[in-house]
Amino acid sequence: MTFNITSIKHFLEPYRGVIQFCVVLAACHFFWKYTVIGEETGDVVTFFGWNISAPFIWMSKHVALAAHAIINFFGGEVQYLSNNILRFANGQGVQIVWSCSGIKQAYIFTCIILFSRGSWKHKAWFIPAGVLVCFLINIVRIIILVVVIENHQAIFKVLHESVLKYIFYGIIFLMWVLWEEKIATVNLSSEETEKQT
Repeated sequence: MTFNITSIKHFLEPYRGVIQFCVVLAACHFFWKYTVIGEETGDVVTFFGWNISAPFIWMSKHVALAAHAIINFFGGEVQYLSNNILRFANGQGVQIVWSCSGIKQAYIFTCIILFSRGSWKHKAWFIPAGVLVCFLINIVRIIILVVVIENHQAIFKVLHESVLKYIFYGIIFLMWVLWEEKIATVNLSSEETEKQT
């Protein structure tokens, strides 16, 4: 059985978008991993040696304050302490560090849409909307983790390092599917129709 490039391309064509999504996601992840450097609980974050801490400090503080306000609004009793620590009366708590800011996920989402097909005019509104969704999902993720740490410390690690992380990336995938199926392709069809008339 012989394969040539044309038959491989033909075989992979239905999966082109998903393959592109996975490649861009992996490339962005590894680019981030090796260029955005900071101690887990530290305040200094660098990009190729440049200090880029300010947006991470600002965002992690606002994520912590939002989680604090929402948990207390719904009857929880969590304290907001310095260094973005959220702690319950029983002494259990978490620190919202720079890597919990949601900036990485917003960056990955932005890159995925930038490298996807579709009109730049529509990317100009879809990317900011998706970034907002990423930040809102991140706040929900942090709220879940904070609530879990109060009485269920045993499942905190698996939720933090696996379950909620993959749900977050699953939602990013669903936003990309929305882009591909409902926005990019519809707009490509209407642009082709306009060119023909």
